[in-house]
Amino acid sequence: MRMCKITAALRCAVVLAVALPMLGGVATARSPRTYTIVMDTMAFGAVPAELHRGDTIRWVNRDLFRHSASAKDRSFDIDLMPGHSAIMALKRPGTIAFSCKYHPGMKGTLKVAP
Repeated sequence: MRMCKITAALRCAVVLAVALPMLGGVATARSPRTYTIVMDTMAFGAVPAELHRGDTIRWVNRDLFRHSASAKDRSFDIDLMPGHSAIMALKRPGTIAFSCKYHPGMKGTLKVAP
């Protein structure tokens, strides 16, 4: 009889170990996403709020002028002629201020979660 109690307790532990992740008890990995930031009318478009390390940003210059997205910490420097685009992967978490090196009034901030 004692053997049955131990076996039942062990079975219960195994069931819980399998069921908890399915119930949301353990976070699951998020798939990387691609976002677009448009440069137009001498301004950066909306910066996505839910950025994570591993996501990709597609920078698009729809303006008549050459623009850049240059990180203040020098972690990236995207330089785009009118009508061009570039893709950049977010490699590290943190807050990264950026601006256009040709038009200093154009500014933004990326907030990248782990």
